[in-house]
Amino acid sequence: QLQLVESGGGLVQPGGSLRLACAASGFTLDRYAIGWFRQAPGKEREGVSCISRIASRTYYADSVKGRFTISRDNAKNTVYLQMNSLKPEDTAVYYCATVPPLFDYVCMEPSVVDRWGQGTQVTISS
Repeated sequence: QLQLVESGGGLVQPGGSLRLACAASGFTLDRYAIGWFRQAPGKEREGVSCISRIASRTYYADSVKGRFTISRDNAKNTVYLQMNSLKPEDTAVYYCATVPPLFDYVCMEPSVVDRWGQGTQVTISS
């Protein structure tokens, strides 16, 4: 069965850190660009970061630049999102997703995703 599984979410205080992981089963992630997206209650799903298939270029939403870092570990077939200096407005369900190589340069757009994970809750609160 082909699936993506996110892990690493939780409840942390403002200013804290979390590392999300996106693991694939049944296929290899290095064939795709991988995006991280989030959806807060009452809001649309938005792109947070992505790492392209070609040259592993990284892209970030302005709201997370300098705080979040995306990376790949192809040996573990996993993509990570390191999140530092977390803010209450980062609270959301976070999803990882595969993006076909054709859309490498727009891999933060939800409309180009071809497979979603089930999501992991991130809550930033004191």
